[in-house]
Amino acid sequence: MKTAIIKYNAGNIRSVLFALERLGVSGTVTDDPEEIRSADKVIFPGVGEASTAMQYLRQKGLDKLIVSLQQPVLGICLGLQLLCRHSEENDTTCLGVFDVEVKRFQSPVPNLLKIPQIGWNNIAGLHSTLFEHVPENSYMYFVHSYYAALSPDTVAITNYVINYSAALQKDNFYAVQFHPEKSADAGARLLESFLKL
Repeated sequence: MKTAIIKYNAGNIRSVLFALERLGVSGTVTDDPEEIRSADKVIFPGVGEASTAMQYLRQKGLDKLIVSLQQPVLGICLGLQLLCRHSEENDTTCLGVFDVEVKRFQSPVPNLLKIPQIGWNNIAGLHSTLFEHVPENSYMYFVHSYYAALSPDTVAITNYVINYSAALQKDNFYAVQFHPEKSADAGARLLESFLKL
């Protein structure tokens, strides 16, 4: 099985590669359209800023490529946000796979609920094959200041300030706001389920 990890100017891609290696799967980190198109599975991870990430994707022609993919695609963190329609982060038009607005957290109690959310939080309302082996209310590791609003594509919910989409799914596109590669056993189970799709 060939697994492509989309390379663009967003951090944290290596940790996804290492997580796959722990599962006995070798991934290829690439921005080559043919390598991505020919992969059995595609992972679109990232930590960074939406507008510069989208600029890089457009320069490389990866924006049109990603939305045309037919194989299972997994967006992680910034990858989830870029698969949405629009981000408040620098007023960025994103890829539009999910018709969802990405908004910045507005903490009602700044000293209590800090932005960004950093740390472990539980996920609930799980309804996707991604979560087949992940128990309800499992804890996952989050690092983000922006969130995807709830929508018909929401397949998992978490709460920080408000309820928001911990995961989205539409057709062959799956996306999670948390970092499965840093989320211990539950995260490893989710990655295994994705690889078996």
